[in-house]
Amino acid sequence: MVVQLFGKYQRVQQPGASWVCFPIQTVFPTSLAVQQIQCNSDCKTKDNVTLTVATAVQYRVDVSKVKEAVFDIKEPQRQMAAHVDNVLRSTLPNMDLDEAYCAKDKMVKGILDSVRNAMTPYGYEILNVLITDLKPEQSVLRAMNEINAAKRMREAAIEKGEADKTIKVKSAEADAKAKELSGVGVANMRKAIMTGFKGSVDSMQECGLDTKDTIQMMMVTQYLDTLKEFSNGKASIMVPHGQGGMKDVESQVRNGFISASSLSG
Repeated sequence: MVVQLFGKYQRVQQPGASWVCFPIQTVFPTSLAVQQIQCNSDCKTKDNVTLTVATAVQYRVDVSKVKEAVFDIKEPQRQMAAHVDNVLRSTLPNMDLDEAYCAKDKMVKGILDSVRNAMTPYGYEILNVLITDLKPEQSVLRAMNEINAAKRMREAAIEKGEADKTIKVKSAEADAKAKELSGVGVANMRKAIMTGFKGSVDSMQECGLDTKDTIQMMMVTQYLDTLKEFSNGKASIMVPHGQGGMKDVESQVRNGFISASSLSG
């Protein structure tokens, strides 16, 4: 409490039993506890977004300057709020909305320094400043959410495209490798067939058969083996043919063997 004598400051009376001489002495109650005021400042950012900044200022009266706090200043809470508004409305116009969300520490320091410098001479100790909320208009919040959603959808589409591209590239590489190995297998198979035919021809010639008779015998044997394999099928149709067709087959096989022999030689 502040004790006044004929309206003049006399002393600070701490809590406890005390006496005053009324009416020449009067008492003015003053709290020394930590207090807080809530400020809501309407501001505009660099990208023309209107938002409300909620700020909390925590303060208390300096016990060594109670006289200044009681008699030298009027409505200190409103003056603190005015300094908060002044700092915010001079800082936020230099930032866009995204920067404002990231610059809370910078704004808090500016507010704390400004309010502390203004109120300390009047006996008010500024303990802390908190920016508790940044509230843009609802239309701005909806637009920000839509932008973020579109951005994430675009990123998801890019990732999906890259995944599809990788799958197709790997599939093409696998198909090319399979065809390459298939070609190698066919070439090796044909080489083995020619080697086998050449060995059969050499064995028959060692038994006294000439080249013509050897080829004739191999063709007939191969022809009969083919008919045998063909007849084992469930949907086989036999087409009659004459000796001319056999002659054509024989000449084709003979030419093939002669070519193979020349290549191997």
